[in-house]
Amino acid sequence: MRNGKAGSWRSSPVRAAIRRCSLAILGVAIFSGVINILALTGSFYMLQVYDRVLTSRSIPTLVGLTVLMAGLYAANGMLDFLRVRVMSRVGVRIDNELRENAFAAVQTLPLRFRKSGDGLQPIRDLDQIRSFLSGLGPTALFDLPWIPLYLAVVYLLHPWLGTFSLGGAVLLVFLTLLTELRSSAPMRDAAQSAGQRLALGEAVRRNAEVIKAMGLGGRMQKRWKEINSLHLAHQLKAADAVGGIGTVSKVLRLLLQSGMLGLGAYLVIEGELSGGAIIAGSIIMSRALAPIETSIAHWRGFVAARHSHRRLVELFRLLADDSEKVLELPQPRINVLVENLTLVPPGGTRAVLQGVNLGLAAGDGLGIIGPSGSGKSSLVRALVGAWLPVPNGGSVRLDGASLDQWSPDMLGRHIGYLPQGIELFEGTVAENIARFDEEAPDAAIVAAAQVAGVHDMIVHLPDGYQTQVGEGGALLSAGQRQRIALARALYGDPFFVVLDEPNSNLDQVGEAALTEAILSVRRRCGIVVVVAHRPSALVAVDKVLGLVGGRVQAFGPKEEALRRLLQPVADAGRGQRAEGPSSQMNLKVVGERHGV
Repeated sequence: MRNGKAGSWRSSPVRAAIRRCSLAILGVAIFSGVINILALTGSFYMLQVYDRVLTSRSIPTLVGLTVLMAGLYAANGMLDFLRVRVMSRVGVRIDNELRENAFAAVQTLPLRFRKSGDGLQPIRDLDQIRSFLSGLGPTALFDLPWIPLYLAVVYLLHPWLGTFSLGGAVLLVFLTLLTELRSSAPMRDAAQSAGQRLALGEAVRRNAEVIKAMGLGGRMQKRWKEINSLHLAHQLKAADAVGGIGTVSKVLRLLLQSGMLGLGAYLVIEGELSGGAIIAGSIIMSRALAPIETSIAHWRGFVAARHSHRRLVELFRLLADDSEKVLELPQPRINVLVENLTLVPPGGTRAVLQGVNLGLAAGDGLGIIGPSGSGKSSLVRALVGAWLPVPNGGSVRLDGASLDQWSPDMLGRHIGYLPQGIELFEGTVAENIARFDEEAPDAAIVAAAQVAGVHDMIVHLPDGYQTQVGEGGALLSAGQRQRIALARALYGDPFFVVLDEPNSNLDQVGEAALTEAILSVRRRCGIVVVVAHRPSALVAVDKVLGLVGGRVQAFGPKEEALRRLLQPVADAGRGQRAEGPSSQMNLKVVGERHGV
């Protein structure tokens, strides 16, 4: 975290959003206060009916009391209706204020932390908070502070009744605390196993072809059964904890209500209480204990919302740097520098790149070669800013400015990236090439396709540029996806273009188009980096970087770098000449694979 940033993010976006709703929440609290006072209407009505109307046999008094009671009940209902609607809108407002943060977290989380589980957890957490605020759980919490008022009114009717009600309330509060203790851990475990379950389900869906072709269905079914059983066990444990205690609280409340009537009858017999006070006391005590019972019934939602709140607060704190506002820098035109770069994959512990240094000027084309696992793809991820260096682990700079000085949106305008794993988004070919820019000029889309040599292929698709590619580009062949992704990388004439094995799915025509595309970037004074396993990808570059074990073995002009990389092979070939011409043939093959 850079200096000056920590202080600005001490206030979590979640808490800030809740604070901005504080006036609405205060209004709901006031409504709740009035509602709880009006909730005494029934008990006082019954008290007056039994102690005044029945003794005086006055019909006008009964009518007057009934009209007053109906009006107060109507006001109570209206306020209760309004507070539920206000809380629903509080939930929606919090969702509106945090949805961009949550969606940004979904995009950023895989690049910072390689955690297993549900990648959509931030969105699900936000949904959980909104759902809880829109339900009856918050209203019960607003009613809890008014329990002492009801108990005081019961105490005024008779001290014994007040003491009995207080004892019942203490028992229910104890059950509430017991619910918290017994349900918190199972609820947390259930949320974690639910994420793992959804992640496995999504992985199976996306790899259905591999599972079918290689007969992995039974094994995946076994893994799903294990994870699903674990999730159901956690859910069952949480449900048993909440449901069992909820049942006990309900029975206890019925016992208390009946016990209140029995105690009141005894006091009437003893001449210490009127008949109306029995009914009034029973109603008031029932109203006093109702918020506790409702809280227990909705405790699962409360615990889930609390865990979601904590996860979002912690997540936004960890990703705070990605939201820092930066100045818009001039368009890069000069160079790309990598200075002493050390890189550890997200969630990893071992560096895959150590001390990488290189410099590229406008018009350069760099080919990155090396054996599998040497760090080539890791390096290109660092070059485009997807992976960050370790603290004090060097930097990648565009025209002298490190990549973290650019906002992702501004940086994206100047970078074209073709990853090793091609992934198109559901939409049209034109939308994918234009990077889903709604204001993209048609001419720019066509120009990118022409530079990538894919225009003719696109116009022969069923709907041309308006052809739907399907989820992940499933309606296109692997070669078509790769060529369209190349056009996407070239859209807008970015200064820095990074291509990770861009010819892995291309035929001879596609490779010729790729070579011309690389040359076109260099001719307009852009910089191209190409990761290659096939020599044809190196034809259009003028520099080569050789990686082995995460360290640079050679860097410089193509012929010189390849000569340095191949020299050990040549020496080994001369040492084994007596074994026959096979060593010379191996050297020739290695040279051909590196474009020599």
